[in-house]
Amino acid sequence: MNDWPQGWSDDRDARHRRGNGPVPPAPAAPPRRPSVPPQQSQGFDGPYDSGYNTGQVYGIPRGPQGGGPGQQQPLPPYGTGQGGPGAPGRPGGPVGPDGARPAPDWRRRIKVGSLTVAAVLVVTTVATYFWADGRMRREVALSKVIERPEEGACTTYLIVGSDSREGLTAEDRKRLKTGAAEGKRTDSMMILAACSSGNTMISLPRDSDVEIPTFVGSESGRTFKGTGRRVKLNAAYAEDGPELLVRTVEHNTGLRIDHYAEIGFAGFANIVDALGGVEIDIEKGFKDKKSGADFQAGRQTLDGEQSLAFVRTRYAFAESDLARTKNQQKFLAALADQAATPGTILNPFRLYPTLGAGLDTLVVDEDMSLFDLAEMFFAMKGVNGGDGTSMNMPISGSRGGNLVWDKEKVRQLVQQIQNDEKVTVTSNR
Repeated sequence: MNDWPQGWSDDRDARHRRGNGPVPPAPAAPPRRPSVPPQQSQGFDGPYDSGYNTGQVYGIPRGPQGGGPGQQQPLPPYGTGQGGPGAPGRPGGPVGPDGARPAPDWRRRIKVGSLTVAAVLVVTTVATYFWADGRMRREVALSKVIERPEEGACTTYLIVGSDSREGLTAEDRKRLKTGAAEGKRTDSMMILAACSSGNTMISLPRDSDVEIPTFVGSESGRTFKGTGRRVKLNAAYAEDGPELLVRTVEHNTGLRIDHYAEIGFAGFANIVDALGGVEIDIEKGFKDKKSGADFQAGRQTLDGEQSLAFVRTRYAFAESDLARTKNQQKFLAALADQAATPGTILNPFRLYPTLGAGLDTLVVDEDMSLFDLAEMFFAMKGVNGGDGTSMNMPISGSRGGNLVWDKEKVRQLVQQIQNDEKVTVTSNR
């Protein structure tokens, strides 16, 4: 067996061969592709091929051509993309047979990108829902209301604007001209009926003449028998809070109230400012020193302070309470119209401040969900867009300075809402 490196054994055998006979020609050495300088073999005088330049895996002895372990593997041509990572021909990824890289798979990239965006939106939406749901102030127990009317086909909301100063500093009260009265009273009340036949917003003047019925005290749990006592509607709230107000509205209208929502001065002004103001068209200019109102006619954008003055003004009008309720309806519909737009809902820099400003001061019933709250806003938005009716409670006259409802019109109006019929009743004021 010849242990000498190939290419050396032939001439040495020729010099040391014993005996006579022709010397066989030496086999031709396989062509080698010089890719790196030959390494010097330790202990030998000639060059030694390490195997790297032939593509041979280091540590596996080279054998004869023919396959299997030890086979000397030829180098693939440059640019074929063969040979595994790091091999010649793969400097920038796989290439085609002609040496050109294949075109990117844009359909796959778009699909992966779309799935990623969808996943982010789902996670963000779920997180926002639980964040907002946890901040809702569910403080009104409609379960304490007794002798309730039957449920109707529409979802009804009693929306109340109170004169609560909660959250306002002394400087805020001075700037907003809210006064410093303690406690809270109803500054505005309206029923919103969300129906498939069309939404209806009905303002309830706070000077409405109503009867206080038998009720259960929200705090004491005692039953207070009705005596036929007649008062202004806002007195019910002042006497025993939201539960008695709902009970009084249901008793005098015959319409069941499904949900309750109340917001104070601070929350109202903060929501408007978070939205960047609310655009509204004022038909006729007016001033009121008590509320701070000073408006010119025309389309304009009101900030929080101006908006509060607009909805609170009553002394600038001949029919003070009725004119004010019309302004309140108009402004709330415009507010909802602007809040329920893609520019607000899809803009986190506007959505989160708006939700935070509203949810911090918005008081709702214990069964109110975020979906119910969203339905309420979209119903108000529909009224502003012409998909519904906006009106005052029909009035037939007055009694001791209080406004008396038209019983027949009220009965017909309630029946249409309960049956989810298009409202045809109109208010005469």
